[in-house]
Amino acid sequence: MLKRLFQAPDRGTAPLLYAAIVARGRQPHWYEAGAVPDTIDGRFDMIAAVMSLVLLRLEQDEAAVPFSTHLTEVFIDDMDGQLRQIGIGDIVVGKHVGKMMGMLGGRLGAYRTALADGTLGDALVRNLYRGEAPGPQALAHVESELRALHAKLGDTPIATLLAGDLA
Repeated sequence: MLKRLFQAPDRGTAPLLYAAIVARGRQPHWYEAGAVPDTIDGRFDMIAAVMSLVLLRLEQDEAAVPFSTHLTEVFIDDMDGQLRQIGIGDIVVGKHVGKMMGMLGGRLGAYRTALADGTLGDALVRNLYRGEAPGPQALAHVESELRALHAKLGDTPIATLLAGDLA
């Protein structure tokens, strides 16, 4: 019984998909051609952008809702570990993780709306660049790449994502 209490929950293939999301969000072109700040906040914002697109795709299929929950739990575990690694103490880690979850939720809503109404560039300036607009070429690069990823995810079968493959 104690073993089960301290055993990590089984989240299926969600950790594989999350690793692919992080790898995509850490690709150098975002920070070089896209001028996303190569900082802790900038990396969080880029991973949150990619994660948001994946979650938007998963919400299109009711069967993927439990998987979305597992994927979000993996994100929370990672953020908790990252905060501890940079020296945030136990007492305030939960508060920071809660704030990060709020930021992810805000981005999810902002990107959902922006993709639907054609204002992704504006949403990126607010959320990815935190109000500091980059040069027009950098913004165009990130917007174009995220739109391409969104389209690719739309063509990716849910089963592929559920298998942990970002494709």
